[in-house]
Amino acid sequence: MSNNAMNHVIIVGGGASGLVAGIFAARQKNKVTILEHKAKIGKKILATGNGKCNYTNLYQQPECYRGNDSSFALKLLSQFDVNRTIDFFKELGIYPKEKNGYVYPNSEQASSVVDVLRLELMQLKVSICCEVHVERVSKVKNRFLIATDKGEYTADQVILATGGCASPNLGSDGSGYKMAENLGHRIIKPLPGLVQLKSDSRYFKTLAGVRTGATVQLYINGKYVTREQGELLLAAYGVSGIPVLQLSRYASRALSENKKVHLVIDYLPFLKKEEVIGLLCERIKRYPSRTMEEAMIGLLNQKLAYVSIKEAGIEPGVCCGTVRTGNLKALANQLKEWTVMITGPNSFEQAQVTAGGIDTSEINPDTLESKLIKGLYFTGELIDIDGTCGGYNLQWAWSTGAVAGTNCKKDADNNT
Repeated sequence: MSNNAMNHVIIVGGGASGLVAGIFAARQKNKVTILEHKAKIGKKILATGNGKCNYTNLYQQPECYRGNDSSFALKLLSQFDVNRTIDFFKELGIYPKEKNGYVYPNSEQASSVVDVLRLELMQLKVSICCEVHVERVSKVKNRFLIATDKGEYTADQVILATGGCASPNLGSDGSGYKMAENLGHRIIKPLPGLVQLKSDSRYFKTLAGVRTGATVQLYINGKYVTREQGELLLAAYGVSGIPVLQLSRYASRALSENKKVHLVIDYLPFLKKEEVIGLLCERIKRYPSRTMEEAMIGLLNQKLAYVSIKEAGIEPGVCCGTVRTGNLKALANQLKEWTVMITGPNSFEQAQVTAGGIDTSEINPDTLESKLIKGLYFTGELIDIDGTCGGYNLQWAWSTGAVAGTNCKKDADNNT
């Protein structure tokens, strides 16, 4: 490359990490081109936070990021943390609005985030080419060749920012994994993350639509793994809600390895089991002529109470006065330790993120450059790191985009 020639950086993917990578690469005085296969950039951003865009979170801890080597995330995030993220977006025009640590644009419009990124890219004269489908990326000597359905592009450096497989209708088609694999990289099997979990228990058809607070524990091959608490949503296919989404990446991975997965749900986490038994005994003693179903009014959702009673081996219509203490203990066990066998995750169409991706051991955590190919960088969901609910996956996108873009510099020795 001539010392006088401008360094050309091509970014494959116009999502969250690709757009930020474009800004930071352009700020390094590079010529930058973004290739996006959808008709518009930033489509997935528009869908985040129910259209309000929860773009980061003030609470940043190691457990918020998962992967085969989750420490990789912390090394990277330390270079472009939540404070730098908020400052970056304030500079672009996004005034932050914080609620319980969750950070949104004050406009409460995800479109604001896409608009300010687009305007900054225009200001920096970044070329954005939409409806361009990249078929293959290869390296010949010190240049990259990017084959597309609109012809071939050449670049000095390439940033793969294609996203994962989750929400394919918004542009994530998994194509980046194939590109990286063709370039010699190991791919940890991509699986649905932040996704609902399925069960074949028949009672879920009755429970469909029920929302209730609960604690959910995950077991793999009979061994306890983790727990989450929050609002649970019961559906005809199984279980959803933030607690389930948070632990779903572990369930997805275990099920893909043919391991047995089950959940233990506590529907009354604010009471000890002995307290539940005492409460049930008190209700029955006070109203012996009521049915068991009537005795549960006000304690649990009606559908949930009905199924709980049935699963405990009690007829919902039986008079309370005829129910024995042993039956009440069985009902208390059912409410405190409801076991649900999981058969699989829902599909990538319902998933919010991809668990898995390019093996982080093959990526430099300081620059996001490939350890195998000079001048090749990776960002966002393509990497084997995924965040929990609450703005963490967008934070990962911003941080990786900023670091990769910043490290794309004109350097005659970089692409040899």
